[in-house]
Amino acid sequence: MFARINSMGLSGIESYMVGVEVDYGQGLPRIDLVGLPDTAVNESRNRVRSAIKNSGFSFPQSRLTINLSPADTRKEGPVYDLPILMAILVAGQQLRCNIDDCAFVGELSLDGLVRHVNGVLPMVIRARKSGIKRVFVPADNARESSVVEGIDVYAVETVKQVVDFLRGEIHLEPVKFDPALDEIYKTPMPDFRDVMGQQEARYALEIAAAGGHNILMIGPPGSGKSMLAKRLPSILPDMTFEESLRTTELYSIAGVLPKEVSLIRERPFRAPHHSVSPAGLSGGGAIPRPGEISLSHNGVLFLDELPEFSKQAMEVLRQPIEDSKITISRASASYTYPCSAMVVAAMNPCPCGYYGHPQRKCTCPSGAAKRYLSRISGPMLDRMDIHIEVPPVDFEKLSSKVPSECSADIRKRVNAARKIQQERLKGTGVSCNAKMTPAQTREFCQPSHDGMIMLERVFNSLDFSARAYDKILRVSRTIADLQGCPTIEAEHVLQAVQYRSLDRKLWQK
Repeated sequence: MFARINSMGLSGIESYMVGVEVDYGQGLPRIDLVGLPDTAVNESRNRVRSAIKNSGFSFPQSRLTINLSPADTRKEGPVYDLPILMAILVAGQQLRCNIDDCAFVGELSLDGLVRHVNGVLPMVIRARKSGIKRVFVPADNARESSVVEGIDVYAVETVKQVVDFLRGEIHLEPVKFDPALDEIYKTPMPDFRDVMGQQEARYALEIAAAGGHNILMIGPPGSGKSMLAKRLPSILPDMTFEESLRTTELYSIAGVLPKEVSLIRERPFRAPHHSVSPAGLSGGGAIPRPGEISLSHNGVLFLDELPEFSKQAMEVLRQPIEDSKITISRASASYTYPCSAMVVAAMNPCPCGYYGHPQRKCTCPSGAAKRYLSRISGPMLDRMDIHIEVPPVDFEKLSSKVPSECSADIRKRVNAARKIQQERLKGTGVSCNAKMTPAQTREFCQPSHDGMIMLERVFNSLDFSARAYDKILRVSRTIADLQGCPTIEAEHVLQAVQYRSLDRKLWQK
């Protein structure tokens, strides 16, 4: 007796079809599980045996061979518990029905409950692309799987519920996507109206949001760097459905998607502590999972106290920032995760934090500020499009009764600038100025005659690198877009150069 059941596996962010095959053979009772299973998959034989008995079915007293195809791909996690159990029931003729168009995923408890598993969303997407008509998922994964159209998704709680439905003894409705439910669980984002003063830093963040640029803020403790960074998502453009879907897939795979959320509609804001390991940032582990830089995909990665991060952790970010993807290699396979995120960093000007402060005296020894900055490599600083100094706020601005501009008003200007960029870059696969290739930069970021003269003057006097040259052009293009100007003028170039603070100023004592 033989049975084959459809299931799915994960390789990085992509899913693939897995065939769960069960064959009853002669010999003493035993279970042979093949197809490159990991430890969690191997242990499923014990979970499945108990789940079958405790759900009111009979476990076969014969030799079972279970194969997970394709046999040359390593299978990981407890996701195959439910399909293995279903294949055993079908092969033993305890379940008689046609389920060739069905797929099953789910971990089992010993009493037959179907438990939550990671990565269900990309699995359901793969099932739909492969022609599967019905997919059975754990009830805790119902919300995320409901966003996939063109396939019936059934959220089940127990093994008996699945079998009774397939036998026609009970009725189950496919889960439906309800966007209104996500609104209930939305948390209000911090608003820029709370920020008093810091007009220059606010405008720099507006430019960064409009063009998707990385930004570094330098200032003494208490000047508002973290406060500004945490409000950046509130002025970023609304996420498209594709961006939401891709971000939700990453959170599903990482196992950090709340069960009540079907689709992530707010841009992520990730702020790892400076003690984070390189693997924590990039992703990794025995079974590589997305790290902080991937979990901030389509959102913001905030690195507070940047010089306090380990050198290895900072250097891990260099290539992903440039390529918008990261590949984690292991002996068995390589996993690639997207990581197109805005990097926002903050730092003090020196170890004590008060170098250059107008009122407080720096207590660091001579040369400490320069050594502190040298913890950040030149190539890493080059990848920051904007460097902005954030000075302390004086009492008059802090105590002012005049309300600051709210995030909603700033967001309108950002959306208008992004719309200009999307029209300009239509069909290129690029959505914002910061992601333009060198060829696109040359095509779309040509300054006017006066702008080119100004750019040549500052490039030669400040000895910019080729990467910094391109970044100045892209930031200039964003400033022009915010002002509705079709060409890059000299004042746009000058303003972009002003936002290269660490290239213009030698921080030393």
